[in-house]
Amino acid sequence: MSVYGCILIASLQRGDDVNFLRTQIMAIIIGYAAAIIISVADYNFFAKCWWLAAGIALSLTVSVFFIGIQVAGTDDVGWIRLPGGMTFQPSELTKICFILTFSKHLAYLSEINRLHSFLGVLTLGIHAAIPVGLIHMQGDDGAALVFGCMFLIMCFAAGVQLRYFIILLVGTIAAVPFVWSRLMNSDQQSRLLVLFSNDDEMLRSYGWQQYQGKISIASGGLFGKGLFNGPRVENGMVPYQENDFIFTVAGEELGFVGCVAILLLFAIMLFRVLHTARIACNNLGRNICIGFFSLLITQIVINLGMVMGILPVIGITLPFYSSGGSSAACLYLGVGLVQSVFMHPTDDSEKPVKVEISKTIQGSIFAP
Repeated sequence: MSVYGCILIASLQRGDDVNFLRTQIMAIIIGYAAAIIISVADYNFFAKCWWLAAGIALSLTVSVFFIGIQVAGTDDVGWIRLPGGMTFQPSELTKICFILTFSKHLAYLSEINRLHSFLGVLTLGIHAAIPVGLIHMQGDDGAALVFGCMFLIMCFAAGVQLRYFIILLVGTIAAVPFVWSRLMNSDQQSRLLVLFSNDDEMLRSYGWQQYQGKISIASGGLFGKGLFNGPRVENGMVPYQENDFIFTVAGEELGFVGCVAILLLFAIMLFRVLHTARIACNNLGRNICIGFFSLLITQIVINLGMVMGILPVIGITLPFYSSGGSSAACLYLGVGLVQSVFMHPTDDSEKPVKVEISKTIQGSIFAP
């Protein structure tokens, strides 16, 4: 997927002075190397250092309020400048830290039989509300939504009772008028209303990127116009196509076949992550895999929904494909955690028990 994404980025930056491909390749190399190191180590060790992950994520997220900058193509201040003119988006690393800390939280509540209690579920809500609230105050509601979806999917998979989800759903519906009038600004409202509007002026402003994106996908037909041959890609018809709308490059130049290939690769990876969750030896490992699964599926669904004009544009990238060094590198940290779960299928604390059970079974079979 990363190679596929780099090819699409190389195609769309024809005639562009900005070298997105170089940044992407550097981020992939760094992330891949980190993933190898993480996969060799035991994920239980990282979970024991949850406080360190929480501290790093909180420090970076809060630092944005003091030294944060806005980059081209965004409407929020969610980046910090690094030496050498590079930028970093702390929310991407916070997603991975959240997977680790929240997985530890869920496993702990399950261990002490508090996962079904109201107080236990309340602590989970407070845990998730911290990154959601901080990132919302930065103006990055897209990332805040991703955290919210990760919270829901991880809680559901861990066994939180259905009644709590029903209560949350009722509360969310009741809060819609307040959110619309008090929390959403006019631009956010317009991005949602344009999905149901035929007004030319609104379509040319808030719906222009989606409109051009759908034309690019449709122009590709079955097999596309060929890599590095898409005229709309070359002329930059879709604004900021390298980020949220990278899927439209595949649609125009590789057609329906290229789009299906992206979906197929995602399906294979998601299946493998769920398979690793199934064979994990403890709740912590399962929670980590489900956390990474929830991150991927949420961003995939929202990004493709944006491109197809089904959901409003809220700045969610397509994992492993969209240009963005922060996202590319941090996603590989998540891959490393899942690989660590896969490469450590036994729990040291359970080995003595398994040996005793094995001896008991052998004794009962071969006893005279």
